[in-house]
Amino acid sequence: MSGTLYIVATPIGNLEDISLRALRILKEVDRIACEDTRQTGKLLNHYGISKPLISFYEHNERERSEELVGMLEAGQNIALVSDAGTPLIADPGYRLVRLAREKSITVTPIPGASAALAALSASGLATDAFTFRGFLPPKSAQRRRMLETCGLSETTVFYEAPHRILETLEDAQAVFGPRRRPIVVAREITKLHEEFLAGTAEEIRLALASRPAVKGEFVILVGKGEAAPEVLTVPEAVDALLREGVPRMDALKQVARRYGLSKREVYKQVDERE
Repeated sequence: MSGTLYIVATPIGNLEDISLRALRILKEVDRIACEDTRQTGKLLNHYGISKPLISFYEHNERERSEELVGMLEAGQNIALVSDAGTPLIADPGYRLVRLAREKSITVTPIPGASAALAALSASGLATDAFTFRGFLPPKSAQRRRMLETCGLSETTVFYEAPHRILETLEDAQAVFGPRRRPIVVAREITKLHEEFLAGTAEEIRLALASRPAVKGEFVILVGKGEAAPEVLTVPEAVDALLREGVPRMDALKQVARRYGLSKREVYKQVDERE
């Protein structure tokens, strides 16, 4: 019989945030696949667990998945962990789980910590509908396009790196304008310096920019917006964004996406009206 692949959630900061079941599984499996053997080693040492570790990260996921499935087919039980939180959530593991399922190998989740859900639960934003979008793109133009897709009827959750957080909040301000689209930025969740900052993108950016250094792992949550009370024509939609302080070119792009038109067609309709 083949073994079982366990998807084991680990703490995102505080080492006490691990379930008794997760600890039992980590003690019982034949080996543990992890992003960084040093990082996982700290957790295992803390709980007195000694198991063979095998590296499993973004750049070796394809070949490692084949290797691990071979071990599973030979009857070994394997735990997959990420550096922090729930594996596969903005972390490697999709190829491995898909291949294991294709081979009819049992895949069992061992739930636990998740930065996205932890931030959402304590943000004060609506939780009845939300979308998790993972890490924002590294380039400004791509980030703005993704931010423009934030739905009005749901909370949208992103991850962001500390060295890009100020630029990202600047992009969010450009996309949302001075509208009070509620935003919460969570930093260092479950750790000693855990912090939640709420306000507009500009308010939060200024607060962080005033500090000597910006450190920590960040979760950005964009709250629900108010839907337009009436259907606007293309020129009216552009005018509405301009009044909110959105730059003209950005307004044309946003309206083009909203109405399924090319930017040239939007410009033409605005130009004909003028």
